[in-house]
Amino acid sequence: MMMRILSPRIFLLLASVAAFAGGLIAQDGPPPHPRDAAQFEQQPDRPNLLENLGLRQDQVRRIRMMNRDRKPAMDAAQQRLRDANRALDMAIYGDSLDEETVQARLKEFQQAQGEVARIRFQSELELRKILTPEQLARFRILRARLAEARREAQERRQRPVEDRPLQRIRQIPNRQRVN
Repeated sequence: MMMRILSPRIFLLLASVAAFAGGLIAQDGPPPHPRDAAQFEQQPDRPNLLENLGLRQDQVRRIRMMNRDRKPAMDAAQQRLRDANRALDMAIYGDSLDEETVQARLKEFQQAQGEVARIRFQSELELRKILTPEQLARFRILRARLAEARREAQERRQRPVEDRPLQRIRQIPNRQRVN
C-alpha cells in the first residue's frame, strides 16, 4: 500500500533527475551568447571560416590563443566605447547644454572608438600572419561572399513595406487582421 503512494513521487523524481542529467550530458560547452545566437539565426548559411580554410591543428591552436588573449582587452575597449557613447549622448541631450563638455565627450568617444578599431585590426594582422598564401586566398573569397550576403540582407531590409508581405501584415492592427 505504501509502495503505491510513493511510486508516482519516486517516478517523477527519477524522471526529473534523468531529464536534468541528460541535459547536462548533452551540453558540450557554455550556452551561446544571445547576440551570437541571433546573428547565427539571421545568417544560417554563414561559412565556418576555420573549417573552410583548411587550417592545421597548430594554426587552430594559435588562433584560439590569439582570441583568448585579445578578448579581455576587446571587452574592456568595447565597454569604454559604450560608456563614452552614453556620456556623449547625455552631454548632447542633457538639461543644460555645454558645448565644451560635448566636445570633450566627443573626443573621448573617438578615442574609445579608435581603441576598438586598433585591437580589431591588430587581431586581423595576427591572423594574416598565421595563414598560408592559399588559405589567405580562400579567406578573401569567403569574406567577399559574406560581405555580399550582408549587402543583400541590408537591401532586403530597406525595401519598401509593399514589397515585404510579412512587414505589411505586421503593420495592420490586430483587430483588422483576418485569422
